Amino acid sequence: MLQTKFPNLKLAKQGKVRDIYDLGEHFLIVSTDRLSAFDVIMDQGIPFKGKVLTKISEFWFDFNKDIIENHLISTNVDDFPSECQEYKEDLKGRSMLVKKAEVVPLECIVRGYISGSGWNDYKKTGEISGIKLPEGLFESDKFPEPIFTPSTKAEIGLHDENISEKDAEKFISKEIIEQLGEKSISIYKNAADFALTKGIIIADTKFEYGLYNGKLILIDEALTPDSSRFWPKDLYEPGGAQQSYDKQFVRDYLLSINFNKQPPPPTLPDEIVNNTSKKYLDVLNKLTGENLS
Repeated sequence: MLQTKFPNLKLAKQGKVRDIYDLGEHFLIVSTDRLSAFDVIMDQGIPFKGKVLTKISEFWFDFNKDIIENHLISTNVDDFPSECQEYKEDLKGRSMLVKKAEVVPLECIVRGYISGSGWNDYKKTGEISGIKLPEGLFESDKFPEPIFTPSTKAEIGLHDENISEKDAEKFISKEIIEQLGEKSISIYKNAADFALTKGIIIADTKFEYGLYNGKLILIDEALTPDSSRFWPKDLYEPGGAQQSYDKQFVRDYLLSINFNKQPPPPTLPDEIVNNTSKKYLDVLNKLTGENLS
């Protein structure tokens, strides 16, 4: 499913991957099979992707509920309002009925290992998001303690940018930023410790939050292969890029063909599409024990 078509529902927003419908009291979030890499939406979808994202998010929302409340009400279509029922088959397995929260305008990134844009920033400045790091780190090294590195929340077609906590105060209060950092690191540690028991390293992840009745809650997705780097524990070897269970596989392919990170996207070979789908399904099974294929 690349596009949702629910003419009798009110489309509130179309994101890179999710379509959000306004049901009045609640939102309906539908995870499509679209794939975004370097903030560019690919023309091809990844089979099972939307269902994997929904299942994994549901798992982690429940797993971390003692740390922070979240926006999830139900993933069972039978619980959805009556106007959704004519689209039941399309919604099954890939949709969430959620609370309406005021979105906090920051991406809340926690890094347990140095990789991706963090590694690039470190090579240039010795810092990530204004945090001075030890000299001599190698790519994929583990940090002594996870670090909180917020970024801007870009619109479709634009790129998120790593910023310091001080810069983040331009968007939201210092008090909220401190809460975001504390909650994000707590969730990350809780999830990363569990994932290690399943043979998976969570190298980094991105959270989004909202304010609901004046209280900070976790929204969007949680610890999925779209928002995290998942590495096989038994193959981990610092000093370079790692094999992964996430969309880094697609990013690596795009880098190998010198993609300029601007629309239009190139056509992805079937091998890349199918292997990415397999990686998403593998990580779902390893973390939750569930199978979709």
